[in-house]
Amino acid sequence: MASRLEHDMLGEMALPAAAYYGIHTARAVANFPLSGRNVAPELIQALARVKKACCQANAELEFIDSERAAAIIAACDEISAGGLAEQFITDALQGGAGTSTNMNVNEVIANRALEILHRPRGDYRFIHPLDHVNLHQSTNDVYPTALKAAAIMQLRTLSEKLARLQEALQRREKDFADIVKIGRTEMQDAVPMTLGAEFAAFAEAFARDRWRTFKAEERLRTVNLGGTAIGTGITAPRSYIFLVIEKLRELTGMGLTRGENCIDQTANQDAFVEAAAMLNACAVNFIKVARDLRLLHMLGEIRLPSVQAGSSIMPGKVNPVIVESLIQGGMQVASCEHLVGQCAAAGTLQINEYMPLLADSLLTALRLLDRMCGMLTPCVEQLVPDPDRCLEHLDRCPMVITAFIPLIGYDRALALVEEFRRRNDGGGLREFLASRLDPALVEKVLRPYNLMALGYRD
Repeated sequence: MASRLEHDMLGEMALPAAAYYGIHTARAVANFPLSGRNVAPELIQALARVKKACCQANAELEFIDSERAAAIIAACDEISAGGLAEQFITDALQGGAGTSTNMNVNEVIANRALEILHRPRGDYRFIHPLDHVNLHQSTNDVYPTALKAAAIMQLRTLSEKLARLQEALQRREKDFADIVKIGRTEMQDAVPMTLGAEFAAFAEAFARDRWRTFKAEERLRTVNLGGTAIGTGITAPRSYIFLVIEKLRELTGMGLTRGENCIDQTANQDAFVEAAAMLNACAVNFIKVARDLRLLHMLGEIRLPSVQAGSSIMPGKVNPVIVESLIQGGMQVASCEHLVGQCAAAGTLQINEYMPLLADSLLTALRLLDRMCGMLTPCVEQLVPDPDRCLEHLDRCPMVITAFIPLIGYDRALALVEEFRRRNDGGGLREFLASRLDPALVEKVLRPYNLMALGYRD
């Protein structure tokens, strides 16, 4: 295989001549064979957008000539669109606060820009990964900035997916509005409600998650781009520091702003912790709703869609595997939130050395929640209610008598409950109540509208 030689402070190394990455990337691959996963593509693409904004600012201020700038910008555009993905080979978990990822991106952009200008890869005298692609930058400002941009992009996608899930649940709320069933507390029968109301509660939970995605984005809009190594902006001209954030804002369409104190923004990553906590709230709702759907399916009040055979030994068995997988996804999001917090807490003085794990955990949580929305929405749309089973459970539950307390008092209601429990004639509750109370009154009290009205109505 044809090769080319590159050198760094440690010496020389032979690289495949066709590779767009360089010696820094190759050393990182050798140094960090840790997780077996590459850096998230969303982060790579966001880094390319940040590099483009930096190049645009440097070109406008004439720190880099138009020929080199045009080639670098073209390479950034290609990468931000998902191109050259196979060239980003560093492990997701690495030492150095993300320097290896930054260098991987710098080298690929440099070599692709050289190729665009019909020059050989590795001709760094003309376009250098550091002197040109990384001009006026540090890993410590571009990496957190790119992570925030990547997270905001995923939050916006997640918000759209949550909106579709919420709408699906609201449609089922209307579909099931007249299906009366028994509510349950402490895993025991409680008082009547409708299946529609049950689904309305699910919809409201995810509506709050939609709101939280907007709040999480707000927390991530302040970036430290231009702060370079520790937030002081060392080596970066003031004109560049003020211009580069404008370029990135225009390029991304995000309301990004440079932090007033970039030393703080570089050292402290609690904004990611807050965003991860909001994502964990969404995961909690997924677990709760998935568990409730699984239980309602077991009770026979709904039937979840059958998607695969449930057993390798029991013929015909079908399990609620979709909601079971969602519960596991929610658990993993919770673990990601914990890792984000641990990484943010472990930063030292003016830098957070654990940005790679923080980034991997945050983007994993976002990716999981996006996919979980895509799985739960069709499940909700395809599930089928069983009104007869709902009525069957309702008609054998003496707790329904609670609805009559305003009319007959607690003691009379308790006596009816005890009498119904002693009966052994197999009759249902509605029939029993009609034999003890005014049948018209029984019919009126047990109508869905009256059961779900806010408070007691005469």
